[in-house]
Amino acid sequence: MFTVTNRIPVPAAAAESFEEQFGASMGAHLADVEGLLGARLLRPQGEGGVYVAVMDFVSEDAFTAWMKSAPFRAAHQSSSPGMAGEVESFETVVAVGA
Repeated sequence: MFTVTNRIPVPAAAAESFEEQFGASMGAHLADVEGLLGARLLRPQGEGGVYVAVMDFVSEDAFTAWMKSAPFRAAHQSSSPGMAGEVESFETVVAVGA
């Protein structure tokens, strides 16, 4: 499994709107992505924390194909410039449970 995270700083005053927009975008653009195992948005619990978007793919190739796809471009065309995040990628080496 290949996992990609995006740490997105969001001002507290914009959090509710961000969650609504990000969730709607995920629902609209991720449903049929080939090789996507799942995606979720994590809300920070501490003050000043950042949101983390997590996407699990069957492989790095599946992730790369998604980044070159029309759904990827559509999902990111309305992103606010000030909401850029820090993207990291990981390969699963140990997993327990679901």
